[in-house]
Formats: sequence, structure tokens, C-alpha cells
Amino acid sequence: MARRIPAHSQLDLFTAHPAPVSPPVVGAAAVSPAIVALAPCLPGQLYLGTSSWTFPGWQGLVYDRAASSSALARHGLVAYAQHPLLRTVGLDRTFYAPLPVTDYAAYAAVVPDAFRFVVKAHAWCTQPVRRDPHHPGSRSQGPNAYFLDPGYATEQVVEPYLTGLGSKTGPLLFQFSPLDVGALGGPQHFAARLHAFLQALPHGPVYAVELRNHHLLSPAYYEVLTDLEVCHCYNIHPSMPALHEQMRLVPPEAMSTLLVRWMLHPARRYEEATTRYQPFNRIVDDDLDNRQTITGMCLAAIAAGCPAFVIANNKAEGSSPCTVSRLAECVVQAISGASAL
Repeated sequence: MARRIPAHSQLDLFTAHPAPVSPPVVGAAAVSPAIVALAPCLPGQLYLGTSSWTFPGWQGLVYDRAASSSALARHGLVAYAQHPLLRTVGLDRTFYAPLPVTDYAAYAAVVPDAFRFVVKAHAWCTQPVRRDPHHPGSRSQGPNAYFLDPGYATEQVVEPYLTGLGSKTGPLLFQFSPLDVGALGGPQHFAARLHAFLQALPHGPVYAVELRNHHLLSPAYYEVLTDLEVCHCYNIHPSMPALHEQMRLVPPEAMSTLLVRWMLHPARRYEEATTRYQPFNRIVDDDLDNRQTITGMCLAAIAAGCPAFVIANNKAEGSSPCTVSRLAECVVQAISGASAL
């Protein structure tokens, strides 16, 4: 049985317990009539959203007034979830420390029934050595006994996520930060350990895996996913091959759920994008190629009757709510074009 971590030791990015949303600190922005008209044209199994909801620059796009990041962290989710196009969101704070059931339940209580959360598993599940996940380059703190430990993952991650979110669970994502592939014994050995780990987890959730080492995107990895019906998270990140190459190695049609994380513009570095794109209130660098590719992936998943989740980051094009809007337009235009043939 995995050791339970005391609540006082848990690192919290925003607040230990989401505060009540009344009286309202921030409300939903009045979106354009075009966005209002666009939303009902999207298929019900398509979930578009952003990697967080805590950006003050979204005033007028998502929020009706100026508010600090900390205020939005506590009170912004209810307004975020009222946006017609935003039907999912990434819970990234769960990567830095396990979340108690009460926090999950508080999030679930303020969103509509059709809303879904994409949750990152705690980093200890996917790190061979203890590091500060805020600073991946920091000095190792020694071997991590909870790396790919299904007991720890079940107790600290899966059970609270299932109990707290209930029907509003989306994919549960195991993100592997860049790893020393040689120290893991190579791609084949990693795949074998991953298989044993995933197979031992409770059945029911949609599990997903995100890699940050292109060498781990191997035939053995693909076999693990298909054998256990686990999803590959297609990510747009400089450490990974382009989307079309990921699709070649792990065909999306083999996935029961599509999950895409659109994180960084291919022409930018993270720090550069952060500076260039702030305050994240408009598209700065169009990424038409990836938008078209993701549109095609969504349409294929929808045609196959599979749920499709796309999480956009501000660093993808400059403003994730704007990225979501343009992607939604592309999907609806493609559906309309296909129905006209």
C-alpha cells in the first residue's frame, strides 16, 4: 500500500481548497454572436478547452472584468465554463501534488454536466528520480520509489479523481517529462514497465500517456496502448516529432479517445513565446498547418464515434481562447463542407 502524503505537505499552485464562488469576483464575458452561433454546430463528443483558466489577459474573451491570477484560480472556473466553446480544461496543478477528493468535488460542482476535466497525474508517477517539477533541470533528489508504482497512482491519483469528479472525468494523463532512455533500459524495457503499470490500475477511466522523448515513441509503446486501450496524447512540443509523424507511429484511428495538447508554436521557444504573446489576448502567430491537422484528427474521431479532446495553450498561437475559436470554426466549416457534397 502506498504511503499517504499528509495534506500539509502538498504543494498547491493556487489554493489548498477552491473557495466558494459567491459573491462573484468575476463573471463570464459577453462573447460575440458568431461564437454563440458556432457552439451548437459542434459535435457533442468534441471537447475544446485550454490548459488553465487563470490568465488576467482573457478579460473580454472569457471574463467580464479585470481580475488577478490568484482571484481567477479561486473564482474563475465558473465563468470559464460558461463560455460556449470551452467544454473542458486541463487540471495541471495535479502534476505538482496529489489533490484531495474535496478539491476535485469543488471543481466539479461549478461546471455544467457536459463539462469534462483533463487531469494530469502527479509527477511522482512518471519521474524515476525526485525533482522539483517546477524546475525540471534542478538537481536530482534521489531515486523515486513511486515511479510507475500502481499502488501509489491508484491511491493518490486515480481514486480521488474518480470520486471527486464523478461523471465529469475526462482523460487522466500520465505525462513523462524528458527521461534518460538509457537509464530506463531502452524503449523496449520502458514499454514493458509501462504495460505492467497501466494494467494494474483500476479499470474504467480513460488513461492517456504523453511522452517527451521521441525515442520512446516505439512499436512496443504502440502495442502497450492498443493492448490496454490507453490513449496516446498527441502533443505539439519541440521535444517530440511533428503531429503527422506521431500519427504515423501511433495511428489515431487505433485510439478509443483522441487527446491533443497544442502547447507551443513550432517556431518559438517557451520563454520567447511567453514574452511575445503576453497578455495572451489575441492570435500573434497563426499555426495554420497544425490547426488543419488537428481539425482532420477531430473529424476522424467524430466520424468513428469517439470522444475528442483538444487542450490549447497560450503559447500555441498567442491566446488559447482565440485558438479554440479558430479551431471550432475550422471544424464546423469542414462538417458543413462535407454535408454539402
